[in-house]
Amino acid sequence: MNTLFVTDLDGTLLTREEKVSPYSCEHLNRLIDAGMLFTYATARSARSAFRALAGLNLRVPAILYNGGVIYDFNTAKTLSYSVFTDDQKGYLLDVLLRRGIIPVVFSAHPGREQVRWLKGGESEGIRRYLSRRLDDDRLVPAYSERDLLDGTVLYFKCIGPREQIEGAWNVLKYDTRFICIFHQETYQNDFWMEISPREATKANGVKFLREYLGCDRIVCFGDTSNDSDMFDVCDEKYAVMNADAWLKEKATGVIGYCEEDGVAKFLEEYFKG
Repeated sequence: MNTLFVTDLDGTLLTREEKVSPYSCEHLNRLIDAGMLFTYATARSARSAFRALAGLNLRVPAILYNGGVIYDFNTAKTLSYSVFTDDQKGYLLDVLLRRGIIPVVFSAHPGREQVRWLKGGESEGIRRYLSRRLDDDRLVPAYSERDLLDGTVLYFKCIGPREQIEGAWNVLKYDTRFICIFHQETYQNDFWMEISPREATKANGVKFLREYLGCDRIVCFGDTSNDSDMFDVCDEKYAVMNADAWLKEKATGVIGYCEEDGVAKFLEEYFKG
């Protein structure tokens, strides 16, 4: 069978240092060279994912922005994307601002991506997020709230205390125009809310790749809420040991911890069989 293997990144394939380990890189590259179809589905952008996976020789298009973009790194082409309308992005910003939340906004502009935040309005979580990306040339400060919405907006990221972020999520999660994913940050105590257009899901990304690549089966790996819909459409789905308990209940099985190369070790055993 022509099987595609799709992994989440943070909390699943990546270590706490937000990168793929030397062990996973070596062993996954060997399996890829032998013909394994392997890719990832992540909330990260192309640049962020590419840097985290340095050394991994991927040959299959990837699912970015939780399904908002399907990108082929080999041809440098975007195969599919979903964006907010002007009315939608304006409405979302108003809802967030009324609750004191200033988001990071990911947008497309001619020839480049931009990541915008309100200069001087950074929460502690946003400052930490930006501090890890000081050399990212996509970062463009906004000097007014409305400047955040410049360009074609793909994705909103909100970072802050649980009570604040959950309050906005309780409003937006019922809006059928959007996908709102609420969870604790993998490596910190902050809570995140990721907002995408309704069509932008990992599940839709996986279905797109199934047809695009002509795959018979898809096997996926994940750890938290933004992997749930992907689990629903894959033939086999595996939760890492550090995954949320409820996701483990949806899984075909539970594999090793992300810090212990659970995905790579599972795949080694999978192909030995």
